Amino acid sequence: MKELIHPQDFSYNMKKKESAHINVDKYELKKFAAASSSWWDKNGEFKPLHDINPLRLTYIKSRTCLKNKKILDVGCGGGILSEAMAGCGAFVTGIDMGKEAVKAARLHLEKSGYSINYRVTTVEKLAEKNSRQFDVITCMELIEHVPDPESVIRACRVLLKPGGDIIFATINRNPVSFVFAIVGAEYILRLLPRGTHQYKKLIRPEELEKWGKKEGMKLCGITGMGYNPFFRRYYLTSNTMVNYFMHFKIA
Repeated sequence: MKELIHPQDFSYNMKKKESAHINVDKYELKKFAAASSSWWDKNGEFKPLHDINPLRLTYIKSRTCLKNKKILDVGCGGGILSEAMAGCGAFVTGIDMGKEAVKAARLHLEKSGYSINYRVTTVEKLAEKNSRQFDVITCMELIEHVPDPESVIRACRVLLKPGGDIIFATINRNPVSFVFAIVGAEYILRLLPRGTHQYKKLIRPEELEKWGKKEGMKLCGITGMGYNPFFRRYYLTSNTMVNYFMHFKIA
């Protein structure tokens, strides 16, 4: 069995690589920055995130307890999920490399009244000086937008406490997901701006499972998310051909 990376070893390796490699796609940052002013407009460009957020929260709560837990929301954007988890009694830290998104998240705290620690940073950078800090990590719709998704998974493992839970949400890569998640969602139904997703960056469940196991994560469950265009309603499903959640646990 391959020896797992010790947190200190990971930190050392990341420091050596950080100057030469930052796991961020500048095109992706620019793309989301252009819409940063509408993060909390429930009928704006981020409407789909507002629509699926209750499902996200339902799934997360079905897999783990949130009350009084230290939670890291990786790729928090404008804080839509972060605030929902804070509303469940969690102590939330939200991180994102989008300065405009984090600014929007902080500004919204003035309206919501929640106490959330938002930071402009990558999960890899956070893992350099921290290990075993969080009970739960959520990483929603991020790993299909970065150059090196395995790097994100590795850093999350370092940051998670023993026995902790980590939940990813991403999009499958196959002809069905191309038709529904890209052609349908971006070009026909216009649920998302064109160019939101790149097919080659989408991630098959078996790939995510393999990367998780490589870092010592135990797969605990996988659930799909579907969309009914007639009723304009999202729902959880056993079908993982397009959008899916994957839950891992650390021993």
